[in-house]
Amino acid sequence: MPRTPAKAALLASPDDVEQQFYDALREADLDKLMAVWAEDEEIVCVHPGGPRLVGAAAVRAAFEAVFSNGAVQVHPENVRRVHALSAAMHSVIERVELRTAEGPRTGWVMATNVFLKTTHGWRLVAHHASPGSPNEPAELIEAPSVLH
Repeated sequence: MPRTPAKAALLASPDDVEQQFYDALREADLDKLMAVWAEDEEIVCVHPGGPRLVGAAAVRAAFEAVFSNGAVQVHPENVRRVHALSAAMHSVIERVELRTAEGPRTGWVMATNVFLKTTHGWRLVAHHASPGSPNEPAELIEAPSVLH
């Protein structure tokens, strides 16, 4: 029997959406993952080094391919949040645990998650991920407060 998608009560804030998104990645649960996305054909997803995927069918197919290799052990860290009344943006450093022939490795991905408040609660409308540094993320190093 198909799983019933999560309802708005579980997605009461952008943080709730983000938590369910990363839980779904770690559980390789495609239905749970797709439940966080807005029901809009303009949703956008970019995986590290990949093309821009537009629409629910393209996003679903991409994550289905990702999950064909199993769950993704990804953990959001150093989240920076910008919230408005009905929109939010989170800049996230993702720590990805990889198993290689040489043993366990840690990879870093820089991601931006964009959320909108809809009639069904908060939903993800964009996830854009880029490869990070092979070392500890630069964000953990104190940067000067003035850039210009």
